[in-house]
Amino acid sequence: MPNIKSAAKEYRKNIKRRAFNNNIEVSIKDLIKKSHKAIEAKDAKAAELVRLTMKALDKAAQKGVIKKNTAARRKSRLNLRLNKMKKAK
Repeated sequence: MPNIKSAAKEYRKNIKRRAFNNNIEVSIKDLIKKSHKAIEAKDAKAAELVRLTMKALDKAAQKGVIKKNTAARRKSRLNLRLNKMKKAK
């Protein structure tokens, strides 16, 4: 535990930030998994799920939860899978 008052406050802030960031990261991972499953199943709602996932990735990058390049890479990979599914139809 921190001994200095300001360090104690910073510690409390870090706990809150970690919980916030973890919550967003988990929701993004869930969205990506759902998108992958929808694409694999060639579901009609796959495009909508991918769109929502990309929006969540952009928002997380904007908030600083993940880096911009990480968001861009994940979006690119999702889009590639979606386009492959559309071509296969």
